[in-house]
Amino acid sequence: MAAQTTPEMARPRSAETVSQTSGVFGTARKLWANYTIRTIVQAIFTIWLVITFIFFLVRLMPGNPVDVYVDYLMNQERITYEEAFARAASQFQFDPDAPVTEQYLEYMGQLVQGDLGESITSTGTKVLDQIIRFLPWTLFAVGLGLLVSFILGVVIGLLMAYYRNSWIDVLLSLISSILSAVPNYIWGLLILIIFGVQLHWFAIGELRGTYDSSLTPGFNLPFILSMLQHAFLPVLVYVSGTLGNWVLTMRNSTISVLGEDYVNVARARGLSRTRIATAYVGRNAALPMFTLLAINIGFVIGGSVIIEELFVYKGLGSFLYWSITQRDYTSMQGVLLIIVISVVFSNMLADLLYSWLDPRVRLGDN
Repeated sequence: MAAQTTPEMARPRSAETVSQTSGVFGTARKLWANYTIRTIVQAIFTIWLVITFIFFLVRLMPGNPVDVYVDYLMNQERITYEEAFARAASQFQFDPDAPVTEQYLEYMGQLVQGDLGESITSTGTKVLDQIIRFLPWTLFAVGLGLLVSFILGVVIGLLMAYYRNSWIDVLLSLISSILSAVPNYIWGLLILIIFGVQLHWFAIGELRGTYDSSLTPGFNLPFILSMLQHAFLPVLVYVSGTLGNWVLTMRNSTISVLGEDYVNVARARGLSRTRIATAYVGRNAALPMFTLLAINIGFVIGGSVIIEELFVYKGLGSFLYWSITQRDYTSMQGVLLIIVISVVFSNMLADLLYSWLDPRVRLGDN
């Protein structure tokens, strides 16, 4: 006869199980209610999702590293397909016929350990080492261009709002609209063709690269001047392509703030125009600007592929372009991973920055 369980025996065990379950779910709910933890979990999930999508997307591109190198050998050395394929297969540690799921699991296993893998086309070279090599130049050029355009945009937009409907406002609005409407690579082409080819204001060949190769890198005046000289045109193009948006955004934001009641109260209290412009108008009008700046910081990492290729500026964007043309999957994935991480965390920074700048905004825990 089977043993029977009495209600008295079952009730304590059921209550204990329910208590443990509710405790686990209660703790999970409390953790999820915390804004910081919830944001970090969402960021990690977003990064994983995008990287997974990129992994399969790059493998849908026509051709693979072996095919690209085989075509190169056949065209340059005039050898047969069989000879070219044998050389490519022996040189690359990559099997194009391996199952994609197997490649994905291997890649994710390396990624969890902080290993971005080795370059397929540059055997024995770590992808992380390549990124470290090219990243500082992109951070310098694009970061400097972003900082200059942001500062100029805030100042010019603020002045345009104070002198709105004047000839200065009309002229600067027209210029800003043109700057924002034309892509930055068009400005780059115009600069090269007009000032480089037609007017001969600078020698195009001498500005190739990130610095004069005859100089020794280091903290010395000749190297710093050469670095600034080679970065001048890319920075100028970055500023030209983004300044118009900063100016128009700041102008519209300032005009909106100038109509607020607290600005009129400050005027009625007899505060100076400078204090009103800085403490009342400027800070509140710049809120959306700082939010956009924080978001744009994430895109600095990726640089501009077209601009860096146009000026032969060896930054991360140029490295990404080379990886795409060579179908170097691991290098592409490494660069895009860094870009995704920077964009996701820059959005987190934008939320926190907006809360810090505006006391009315608070990131609650529920």
